[in-house]
Amino acid sequence: MYLTRHQTQLGPRWAVDGKFLPQTTSLEFLLELPAARLAAVLQAIATDEDAEGAPLAPIEPSQEVWASGVTYLRSRDARQTESDVGDVYERVYDAERPEIFLKAVGWRVVEHRQSIRVRGDSGWNVPEPELTLVINGQGVIVGYCAGNDVSSRAIEGANPLYLPQAKIYNGSCALGPGIQLAGAGEMRSFGVQLEIARNGAVIFRGETGIDQMKRSLEELADYLYRELDFPTGVFLMTGTGIVPPDEFSLQAGDLVKITVGSLTLENEVQA
Repeated sequence: MYLTRHQTQLGPRWAVDGKFLPQTTSLEFLLELPAARLAAVLQAIATDEDAEGAPLAPIEPSQEVWASGVTYLRSRDARQTESDVGDVYERVYDAERPEIFLKAVGWRVVEHRQSIRVRGDSGWNVPEPELTLVINGQGVIVGYCAGNDVSSRAIEGANPLYLPQAKIYNGSCALGPGIQLAGAGEMRSFGVQLEIARNGAVIFRGETGIDQMKRSLEELADYLYRELDFPTGVFLMTGTGIVPPDEFSLQAGDLVKITVGSLTLENEVQA
């Protein structure tokens, strides 16, 4: 089942498999449900109305997006290259505890085909294509969407303590185009692709697989929920295994296309 969120004359409205849900239905309500009941409830409350209206980011304004770092070997190597204290990233990659940090609140999230941004005070910026887990209030993974964890490599590389500034700013988080319901086991076989076009020509293309992650998806979700509650669910980016060459930096006008599983997220870069 596939959840989407649309702008209508009465405000945002959710849909499942192309049919509107009742106007009052929220993702917060759906993610409060036990995982075993979610599909049945969606099937029972779906209307006969065809979904229409501009697509919105598939998240409620009050919900949170968290992110994981250094979950792929390629990411560890890239972080070591950019940083003056590269051993920190090797220690995180090999440690029992993963790196997990807050990325955005829902109202800051950019939707499919809207503009992402790079920081004006950074000269080295990259997209980070990531499988983004949708986790319910009980800590169970119930779905996914494609995510872009836009980041400043220059700022994080200067000092790991600058991570929040490198990761959290206006236009730095994109999710979409919707939420595909699926369990963690299904996601292990997913591929992830990144394509960046400039002036109509593809200038970078890369791909990896979720099976290349060092950590399991369930492990990341478990650590996020340790000592922290999300009664109405949460989104968790799972890290990137695709890093453009060191000489590459995003520019205004670039088109970033990220495919995760069956979902494709596209965003243009705004200065």
